[in-house]
Amino acid sequence: MDVKQLIAQIARSTTEIINVDGLEKKLLSSQKSKKPLCVKAGFDPTAPDIHLGHVVLLRKLRQFQDLGHKVFFLIGDFTARIGDPTGQTQLRPVLSPKAIKDNAKTYEGQVFKILDPNPKKLKIVFNSAWLDRLSAQEALQLAKYSTVAQMLVRADFKKRYEDGREISILEFIYPLLQGYDSVHLKADVELGGSDQKFNLLMGRQMQEAHGQEPQVVIMTPLLEGTDGVQKMSKSLGNYIGVSETPDEIFGKLMSINDTVMYKYFEYLTDFDLNEIRVLHPKEAKMRLGEAIVGQFYGEKEAKRAKANFEKTFSQGQTPEVVEEYILGKNTKYLAEILAEMNLVSSTREFLRLLQQGAISHEGVKLNDPHWVPKPGILKIGKRRFLKLG
Repeated sequence: MDVKQLIAQIARSTTEIINVDGLEKKLLSSQKSKKPLCVKAGFDPTAPDIHLGHVVLLRKLRQFQDLGHKVFFLIGDFTARIGDPTGQTQLRPVLSPKAIKDNAKTYEGQVFKILDPNPKKLKIVFNSAWLDRLSAQEALQLAKYSTVAQMLVRADFKKRYEDGREISILEFIYPLLQGYDSVHLKADVELGGSDQKFNLLMGRQMQEAHGQEPQVVIMTPLLEGTDGVQKMSKSLGNYIGVSETPDEIFGKLMSINDTVMYKYFEYLTDFDLNEIRVLHPKEAKMRLGEAIVGQFYGEKEAKRAKANFEKTFSQGQTPEVVEEYILGKNTKYLAEILAEMNLVSSTREFLRLLQQGAISHEGVKLNDPHWVPKPGILKIGKRRFLKLG
């Protein structure tokens, strides 16, 4: 495949490539020297789950791996202490070191669902490894590479400034640190979401100031969540996590609207959209569900999740495989059992579901929070089941 074809392939599911000529030059140089490009993408571990919104970018990284290049999956454990100000309307709460560390551990495990773990093609790095070593003088020197005027050009900072909302000096430092990550890694290419443009361009600016060839910037689109309106986000509750069960992933995908469905096909699969558009929307979603679950759990689990969905929702039956909880002598409240089995996130969610009539035992809706658990099948919401034994 010649370089023009490679660039066309890379350009699919992107919103913008800054310096396409530079990308062509780097790809040609890599082919001649047999030296892989350094392709970087950073993820701040501000939440424990990687979701399909992240997968859009991860699939692009995998594409570079398949082309023979080396991906640096950068976990921003240092920058997470500040918090990315992109899109924020106010100061972010500061995460504890433990929360950052715990979230980072989950990231390491989840990325292997998409990326090739071959050490020749992937290196997981933490930016605390070099940012923690910066002296006070070196850290202060980073500030000379930008100006307050440049920072206030950012739409999010500008809006907060005009509205009289606080902007900390620390938030101004964030893009400088992200830019320094590119300097340290000598990145040839950096990938990021389309909302990250300012931070990604800072990497080019910092590299140039340090005498390096500026990185090529590739931006990927933001994926709407299951609500079909807002960007996928755990805080908004409209996300599909890569570590959720096959049944949960499949069921959530079947609930999205048709417009968003085609975006999911474009950004998350290699299907020909012309072939998908001629299908009935329900059949198309079935294919989408199989494809996404198959990426994370394999073809066998994807087919099982599809069969479970059809059996549960089309025929109103209970799935073949249901997780079981053995009741002991000291009976716990139902809220405690469901929380222990990760079927509700809190007592508040349990009470909300109970009030909505969304929890039933053997087909009978429950309404008493002090109901004494007994053997049988519980249904929680639309897609969650638990066998009490």
